[in-house]
Amino acid sequence: MDHKYAVGKHSKTAFQNATDNSKYVELVHSGEDYFLRLEKLIDKAEKEIHLQTYIFENDDTGNRISSCLKEAAQRKVKVYVLLDAFGSAALPDSFVQDLVQHGISLRFFSPLFSYNNFYLGRRMHHKIAVADEKMALIGGINIADKYHGTQDEEPWLDYAVQLNCPAAKNLQILCSDYFYKRGSSKKIPPVLHSAGSALVGILQNDWLQQKTEVCDAYTNAFIHAKKEIVIISSYFLPGSRLAKALKKACKRGIKTTVILAGISDVPLVSRATEHLYSSFLDHHMRIYEWNKSVVHGKAAVVDNKWSTVGSFNLNSLSCYGSIEMNVEVHSGEFAENLRADFEMVISQCSEITKGTLRQRADILNKLGNWISYQMVRSTMLFLTFLPHLRFLKNYRL
Repeated sequence: MDHKYAVGKHSKTAFQNATDNSKYVELVHSGEDYFLRLEKLIDKAEKEIHLQTYIFENDDTGNRISSCLKEAAQRKVKVYVLLDAFGSAALPDSFVQDLVQHGISLRFFSPLFSYNNFYLGRRMHHKIAVADEKMALIGGINIADKYHGTQDEEPWLDYAVQLNCPAAKNLQILCSDYFYKRGSSKKIPPVLHSAGSALVGILQNDWLQQKTEVCDAYTNAFIHAKKEIVIISSYFLPGSRLAKALKKACKRGIKTTVILAGISDVPLVSRATEHLYSSFLDHHMRIYEWNKSVVHGKAAVVDNKWSTVGSFNLNSLSCYGSIEMNVEVHSGEFAENLRADFEMVISQCSEITKGTLRQRADILNKLGNWISYQMVRSTMLFLTFLPHLRFLKNYRL
């Protein structure tokens, strides 16, 4: 996959000497896989931990992770937690105060309404944990029971990547910048770090700060695809730029597959996405719906060479409103692993065909999908572009 990124310091030597990528970059699944790794990351930290997430809930999973964080703080590890003020608004004040009293530095990102040079939809959507500039987890998984699953319910389908490479240091610097309100850097280009024989980059998307790296990476990957594109996506409503790149890839004969939500936590968005099915099928895109749990994953593989996993949804809100962060991996080994996982998911999905759509195509269903699409698109535009003055000055200071 063509790229324009700089290569990180010492990456050439590491690239030549390393042979086992799995030591440096690993695919992680939602459920116990992710939360065991997160606990281990926190428990092994010696100096500093940064945890940044959109949703942190006061449930069994949230309490399990908060206990680990408090134990780390008692070991004199510096612990920094950044939560989104909207996504984590339901977190009780007593829960927050308990963390702070145990020595954890905690901040909420942005009230719902902010100064007039910000936007209503500018949320901190990261899902990141990093310790001692050495080990990191980055993906789409929030801290809540629904991402862990229970005896009765499957975890939401989602992914993360564990990094044991110089990219973790880069990620910790970025987390520190956000925690201390330094924001993203406009001048520093994304750097590809060595991770065994793979190259790993941290991509930011913060349109207000002129950072569009995730959106650009997706677009460039679609444009330069040679054989195949496979995407798993929640809230799939690509804007004109991404939709155009996907449709052009289909016209070039690129095998394009998307795995979407059969069960959604936001049914209105799911119906809005269904409104686009016919257009995508007309371009010979293959569509599959996962019905075992909610799809929350945001990942893609192109040509079994380039992969990305993170918080970025393929819609206008992620492109132009929210602050997002993804990891990109240039590695055939990692891409084949992720692609094989997608294939296992597809084997348990329902394929959507024109025949499927005809079965659903009663007038009321089509009208409902069209209305949902118009409502969701309008809401996303409102949340993304409409500025507001702050009127809740003391909210989550």
